[in-house]
Amino acid sequence: MTRNGPRPLPLHMAMEGLIVQAAMAGLMPDSPPSSSASPLLNPASPLWPNPGQLSPVLQIAAAALGKSPDAFAGPWSAALNPARFLDAVVGAGQQRLEDFVRGVRAYQAHPFRRDLAAPPPVWRNGAATLRDYGGTGPAALFVPSLINRAYILDLAADRSVMRAAARETHAFLLDWGEPDAAEKSFTCTDYVDGVLIPALEEVKNLTGETPRLVGYCMGGTLAVAPAVLRPDLVSALALLAAPWDFFADSEASRVMLGLSRPMLEVMLAAEGAASVDLLQALFASLDPTLVGRKFRRFATLAPASDEAQRFVALEDWLNDGIPLAGPVARECLFNWYGENAPARKAWRIGDRVIDPGKIACPTLAFLPASDRIVPPSSARALVNAIPGAAARTVGLGHIGMVAGTGAAEAVHEPLAAWLRNPAPAA
Repeated sequence: MTRNGPRPLPLHMAMEGLIVQAAMAGLMPDSPPSSSASPLLNPASPLWPNPGQLSPVLQIAAAALGKSPDAFAGPWSAALNPARFLDAVVGAGQQRLEDFVRGVRAYQAHPFRRDLAAPPPVWRNGAATLRDYGGTGPAALFVPSLINRAYILDLAADRSVMRAAARETHAFLLDWGEPDAAEKSFTCTDYVDGVLIPALEEVKNLTGETPRLVGYCMGGTLAVAPAVLRPDLVSALALLAAPWDFFADSEASRVMLGLSRPMLEVMLAAEGAASVDLLQALFASLDPTLVGRKFRRFATLAPASDEAQRFVALEDWLNDGIPLAGPVARECLFNWYGENAPARKAWRIGDRVIDPGKIACPTLAFLPASDRIVPPSSARALVNAIPGAAARTVGLGHIGMVAGTGAAEAVHEPLAAWLRNPAPAA
């Protein structure tokens, strides 16, 4: 089987070409200074005021000419032969694209396939299933995001939130599944009242215990609702990179969302859902150079290496997304990100306001220190809104905190231990 990722591949190819064109046309660094004038317009000026800010293409070109970055501190016409320099820039840009394509092709043809089997469902509700990972401790229900496959919490045997939790608790995973035609009309209320709360009730029926509730990313935001509305079903709450203040460190994204809203409305109306490629494009906009960096690095790895196989496993999950029901997509994009409804206490499930200040159970949040998807300040706002909630900051990223090489020690093990004996709220 040949993979078709990274999705959407045409967008990533176009972005790589655009970055190279911009670097060659303006000799721009990754973080340009205030002046946008090209140094090539003035041969008496240095190529860039600070040689350390040279763009990646310029750095490659300089190395190809055997030049130190310091050479660019003086007049560029004296430091370099202009014709040779421009030839080197063009060559460096071409090499950058070729390295990216080589990494993509290596990924698409890689023989690794994830073969970790999930437990069979013990309960079904529409597209959603409940999977029992076993264990003999207190019951705990894990809730992932709606827009990615649930197996990110069980990606590999040595990087599994679920298998670590089963050593300390009786662990269950709510797998939302992929919305069918009927579920494409679901709202957040439908998912909370019609799926999440019934799943909690089922776990309580199966175990005879009021479960702990653990939410990751968007699943953490959704998990706040039953903790507020049905405290009889939630004995403790754990949050992993759960966004709440959607205006935190997001001004550029909000501007882009406002400009894109007419187009997004048309696409949602036409498809009835936010497609996987649309969602991936929105995530890519948070860091347009990330995919290129990742795949150029992957091109340098030995295919049989552990690092290469881990990369493929994670990329396969990223490209195996789930469409988001149209009404939920509108609620998240325009109500959460556009109006910051949760942080303003304006988010409702049905006619009920979701106020985290009403949560009385023990609560612990894990905040990744380097998270572009959920800025730490967004997740910390939820901690601050829950009385007595505690927080732990971990030096990992949004996905790394649940599936990275350091996740077991930093998150999985302390989370499982806390779930077995959660500290009471102050």
